[in-house]
Amino acid sequence: MAKLKTAKSKKLFTAAQAVIPGGVNSPVRAFRSVGGTPLFIEKAKGATVTDVDGNTFIDFVSSWGPMILGHANPKILAAIRAAAVKGTSYGAPTEGEITLATMIRKAIPSIQKVRLVSSGTEAAMSAIRLARGFTGRDGILKFEGCYHGHADSMLVKAGSGVITFGAPDSPGVPADLAKHTLTVPFNDLEAVKAVFAKNKGKIAALIVEPIPANMGVIIPQPGFLEALREITKKEGTLLIFDEVITGFRVAYGGAQELFGITPDLTVLGKIIGGGLPVGAFGGRKDVMDCLSPVGPVYQAGTLSGNPLAVAAGIACLTELSQKGIYQLLNDKADYLAGKLSAVLKESGVANYTNRAGSLWTTFFQKGPVTDYATAKKSDAERYGAFFRGMLEQGIYLAPSQFEAGFVSLAHTKAQLDATADAAKAVLKKLK
Repeated sequence: MAKLKTAKSKKLFTAAQAVIPGGVNSPVRAFRSVGGTPLFIEKAKGATVTDVDGNTFIDFVSSWGPMILGHANPKILAAIRAAAVKGTSYGAPTEGEITLATMIRKAIPSIQKVRLVSSGTEAAMSAIRLARGFTGRDGILKFEGCYHGHADSMLVKAGSGVITFGAPDSPGVPADLAKHTLTVPFNDLEAVKAVFAKNKGKIAALIVEPIPANMGVIIPQPGFLEALREITKKEGTLLIFDEVITGFRVAYGGAQELFGITPDLTVLGKIIGGGLPVGAFGGRKDVMDCLSPVGPVYQAGTLSGNPLAVAAGIACLTELSQKGIYQLLNDKADYLAGKLSAVLKESGVANYTNRAGSLWTTFFQKGPVTDYATAKKSDAERYGAFFRGMLEQGIYLAPSQFEAGFVSLAHTKAQLDATADAAKAVLKKLK
């Protein structure tokens, strides 16, 4: 790839900073942890994105996961067009909502009833409120570095952008609210047991990313998730799986299908709208029926079940339900993983990779990386240099050491080969 042209992106970023805080509408987009000017994207197709300066990149950000079929998938676009000509928002029920809800329920048996919302943050926030209303308890237990959106209760030792900027807590979150959110290290079962022992009858829900992907990808140790299920059942605490990233990504039935675990509630997002703004939470019928208008727990949204998002979601899940589709996806991921593993080993640069199916993170440290504390040991400065080098080679990775990379069904063998070749060239310069 020729040297990057960035004049238009720089001009737009300057203009954006005058009207948008930091020039971006989500912090990690600002490139502050990797250096350089954020690229303003003009279009995307298949496994590539093209910026306003005309640079085209092989994309592994995948809009942070949902573009599993690739960008501008023809069947999703056709569904959106067909829905749009009928109207873009009604604020009233549609048949499509039933269809999408039924598809979700069929894919994830733990979800007996589901409610659609407009984002993963909204879904997690609503699931937490529902758990508190159902149990009559205030306490929430989460894991350090796991990210469940930016609702007040969840911005306590969260992951993703707040790790990137070194601020695990956010101003504006009332101390009286934050005190109800308890945190322990991921993969530390003894710490979980200790918190429950000290807070008997006070914890409404334990919320967890079954495969964390917001402090980089972290793999649960054998038996860890199973133990969480056992403990929460014993304590009368609801187990919430946040599958915004893993749902329909690591398997059609999400991480709970992989591990054979049945949570009480599940949080979904992104992918169930084919990339359009959407989220959902669902689970046990007796819990979900505590929601208004059936029960007393209030939750609402004008754009919940938006017809365009629903149409895109139906098209996306229809494709993902086809036989052999996840084998194809994982074969692509296996191929890239094999190529990158060889390149990384040959480079001599300290690295450690965690991978779950088609998502992965390579940490610039010796590893192993099993939780928030070990993830933070990574050399973020070296990752920034690697990120910038890969951009120069035409590869678009996450602009943070503490995010995941995503392989899509649209990636070709040639693109995966090019990615490995680019990594080899960049790593040579990092020694």
